[in-house]
Amino acid sequence: MSLLIEKPGLLTTIQDGGRFGHQKEGIIVSGAMDRMAMRIANLLVGNHEQAAVIEAVAPGPTVRFRKDAVIAITGADLSPTIAGESVLMGRPVLVRQGSLLEFGAPRSGCYTYVAVAGSFELPQVLGSHSTYLKAGIGGLHGRALQAGDILTPGKAAAGNGFRDKMFRSPASDTSGCVPARWTPDPRLCPVYQEQPTLRAVRGPEYDLLSENSKQYLWTEKYQITRQADRMGLQLQGAPLAMVLPEELISCAVTFGTIQVPHQGSPIVLMADHQTTGGYPRIAQVITADLPILAQAGPGTILRFAEVTLPEAQQHYLQQEQNLEILKRGIELKRLFS
Repeated sequence: MSLLIEKPGLLTTIQDGGRFGHQKEGIIVSGAMDRMAMRIANLLVGNHEQAAVIEAVAPGPTVRFRKDAVIAITGADLSPTIAGESVLMGRPVLVRQGSLLEFGAPRSGCYTYVAVAGSFELPQVLGSHSTYLKAGIGGLHGRALQAGDILTPGKAAAGNGFRDKMFRSPASDTSGCVPARWTPDPRLCPVYQEQPTLRAVRGPEYDLLSENSKQYLWTEKYQITRQADRMGLQLQGAPLAMVLPEELISCAVTFGTIQVPHQGSPIVLMADHQTTGGYPRIAQVITADLPILAQAGPGTILRFAEVTLPEAQQHYLQQEQNLEILKRGIELKRLFS
């Protein structure tokens, strides 16, 4: 069974949960931009939640399925179709041999994810399949997918019996795909917003902000500029001034760290962020809101809302609990479908 990339789209890569344990050596974590969407897609097709998936932005890729496959599409809605028919997102879908997966105009979000039952037979680099383009490692030959690339799925953990029970259809049904008859409760998944309010905790250098800038951070609107990629998002809005404007000794940074360079326009670090940085770390977007941040593209207007560390931890635990509920529900479907 294999997938043929007929058109690669603007940027299509293989990503998983990230490459951990090597930041001390200067090797970034990388991984999926929207890790919650990636995890949900994997669970829907019976994979380990951190397994490798296809991550794409608009315009998305065109993929030919050479054999039947079970897939799930989550994250940004890029108007996916299979064999010319609209396909439902956020649920398992049986794709028939020879069918073509295509994407159209983006309706919401930036990053879409395609999980395939069995994930992909690809070598790991430092314990991860994630593609890090600047270093040329991970994924398929360390690069974005290209026309003519072939991806071979591994053995599906759920097995064909689960597939056959879930996708019962009449013998006369010759459609290119068959969606499952169920979908997760939308309340268990993050809600993408056109003008999101991102919750954040104070960063280590928050007190270096001027008093006016502290107020601006939590009350003013910011717009994501075109200087936005997998490494970080440049924001435009009320400039933030530091009491001590000089750079600091480089310190650890992470996904969602908000830094302020000399010119005062905040930068929010994303999945391909560097391991350390010398700009003041004024705030940190909470883990539970990183999926919303990841799906906010250039032109998006956003705000920041301050929360305490205990509140951030509670939101994270609630998100993980929702994922566990989803996982158990899928396991029950697997047993009793």
